[in-house]
Amino acid sequence: MADGFARRNDPERRQRIIAAALEVIAEHGVPGTTHRRIAAAAGVPLGSVTYYFTSLETLLTDAFTQLAEESSHAFAARMAQAQSHDDARAAIIDIIAGSVWAEPRTLLLSYELYAFAARHPSVSTVMQGWMNNSRAALERFFDPLTARALDALVEGIGIHNSIDPAPLDRNAISDIVHRITGGAG
Repeated sequence: MADGFARRNDPERRQRIIAAALEVIAEHGVPGTTHRRIAAAAGVPLGSVTYYFTSLETLLTDAFTQLAEESSHAFAARMAQAQSHDDARAAIIDIIAGSVWAEPRTLLLSYELYAFAARHPSVSTVMQGWMNNSRAALERFFDPLTARALDALVEGIGIHNSIDPAPLDRNAISDIVHRITGGAG
């Protein structure tokens, strides 16, 4: 207490700020994300945000890194359950049609991440890491080119389904995955 002020012990504050940043991004987009909005969403003083993060870009990068890690972990966990090519196909279908990728919040945040990375090349390493992790999980069962196509398919169908008035259903997704992977539909 050298500065004369007692510091509140709040070891979760930094993490709450990151989580709040993702909520603010989901609600307002990156352009509408401010230190003030994040502080209000996290329930912390504005000074806490600038204490833990030297710039808004640093905070956004950390938030998007967390999003990528969480999504990558969920993807890898579902793929890790697969023991065969058929299991891997089923996992991919689950990822596309189920809660791993098709969740509206995850899709919205991933759009924001792609746009932010396009304007901030240093953040593209976050995206590259996410893609590399997804492809590594897929390459347990598929050759690198097929894994790359499947990785793009996961995100592409998710994006299209999020705005298409007639989104692909699970059966159509299954048919597409089987066509790409050479399996019977």
